[in-house]
Amino acid sequence: MARGQRDQQTDPTDWVTRTADLALRHAEQVNGGTLPEVVTCASGISPSGPIHLGNLREFLTVHFVAEEIRRRGITVRHLHSWDDYDRFRKVPAGVDPSFAEHIGKPLTAVPDPTGEFENWAERFKAPLRAALADLGCDMVEVNQTEMYRAGAYREQVLTAIRKRGEIESVMSRFRTKKADPVEDAESTAEVEGGAGTSEDLARFPYKPYCRGCGRDTVTLTSYDDDTTDLAYTCDACGESHVTNVATQNEGKLVWKVDWPMRWTYEGVHFEPGGVDHASPGSSYTVGKEIVGPIFGGTAPSFVGYSFVGVAGMPKMSSSKGGVPTAAEALRILEAPILRWLYVRRQPKQAFNVDFGVEVLRLYDEWDALTKKAAVPEKRDAAVLAWERASATSTAGTLPTPAVPVPFRMLSSIADVTAGSREIIARTVGASEADLEPRLTKAATWITDYVDPEDRTTVRTEADTARLSALTPEESRWLELLLAGLPADFTDTDALTSLIYGVPKLARGLSVDDAPTDEVKADQKAFFKLLYELLVAAERGPRLPTLFAALGDDRVRALLTA
Repeated sequence: MARGQRDQQTDPTDWVTRTADLALRHAEQVNGGTLPEVVTCASGISPSGPIHLGNLREFLTVHFVAEEIRRRGITVRHLHSWDDYDRFRKVPAGVDPSFAEHIGKPLTAVPDPTGEFENWAERFKAPLRAALADLGCDMVEVNQTEMYRAGAYREQVLTAIRKRGEIESVMSRFRTKKADPVEDAESTAEVEGGAGTSEDLARFPYKPYCRGCGRDTVTLTSYDDDTTDLAYTCDACGESHVTNVATQNEGKLVWKVDWPMRWTYEGVHFEPGGVDHASPGSSYTVGKEIVGPIFGGTAPSFVGYSFVGVAGMPKMSSSKGGVPTAAEALRILEAPILRWLYVRRQPKQAFNVDFGVEVLRLYDEWDALTKKAAVPEKRDAAVLAWERASATSTAGTLPTPAVPVPFRMLSSIADVTAGSREIIARTVGASEADLEPRLTKAATWITDYVDPEDRTTVRTEADTARLSALTPEESRWLELLLAGLPADFTDTDALTSLIYGVPKLARGLSVDDAPTDEVKADQKAFFKLLYELLVAAERGPRLPTLFAALGDDRVRALLTA
């Protein structure tokens, strides 16, 4: 490699390192053996609906590779294309059915149903932009509506039309092979024409939006190579028009031609895509064959990534609505943890994001890895993924709590205190500021994501009936407990020692003695009694945490007849 040699400490099994190596090697090859002044890593997405956690992989895959290249001292840019000049394909669930009148228009020509944003596309860009800022993901944005309407691609469009025969020769080789349905939906012009349309026009690589109604529901009727006049009739509004491709910017290239055109125009060296984009007959496969002969460019280095789902949900689809977004995930996951979910796995490895109890295990795993990362001798691929997740070159170290109290403890306390930040902070003996951002996320998770049936309900008053029916043994346990409660209820170690030690004391042992089989049986019965008296259940949060959250006065009130 000419410059920016790989850090020798970097683990060779790290997918980011390998992908960056391939991208740089490709950039050198297409630039005559030396790296270009700027290496371009590109992403792109159509903002047709909520940009969900599956879509986020497109952004983060490029981001991590660009960060690795930048770390080597090489100038790189993350170029993101908003494919907002794509057609509006269908009305999602929850949107007024009258929006069907906009089907076929560019996404930027469809109004935002709420009126809050300039158009449909901007409505879905905004929350993703905010989430990416929180994730430390910096990128250069390109809006395809602006590019096409400004005539930026006019020469490339004319080239594609002039070489449409060559394009068709490539397309025909792949046409019987299975392509992904999204591509088919986005590029209907390349697979079928209207009634009476000649074969040449049926396979035309450029499709105008109707000048009358703004939709792409047109049947091409003629094209003049000398004048570049393209005539069409709209199947929706019935109007007929002629657009001059050389002087008017009223349409766009079909997807499988558009993508390789932009590789060349932007000088893209690396761009990922869903694994379906690289299947036989799909966009990357076809694009590789088109980009050189038609546009004189080279396909970028490519990595396919698999789907990201949510536990208990099918494959996500923006157009169906109701799918978890990055903004939603960031309500309960610290930014480094959400980044870590993506960087720790190979791109081709599918995975689910679990918004349920798996969140507790995820935080535990992250905290354990954070401790491991603090020991230089333990640096390995897992720690490298932690490092990539924890900081970026532009945002620096991403926010984590100054006092990293376990998430399960914070959420347990939030569970029994109705999410009171003040009580939570007091219970764990730290300031609210030092617990953020985890404090808010734990309270949000327990109140908004945990099923009410799984929540803990603390009794509002003592269960006098149960207290009056205590056995002599149970009465002795409570007597010893109440007598031994520490003055400082934030001292969970002292509470733990007492709660586990009461059955030992009742059998004449000390709290430090090893439990006998009889003591273990007593502990199980004692814990069950405490849960019944405090939360009217047989189990609940860890008892020391529960005691700390409730405080001395409330515990005594509920355990005293």
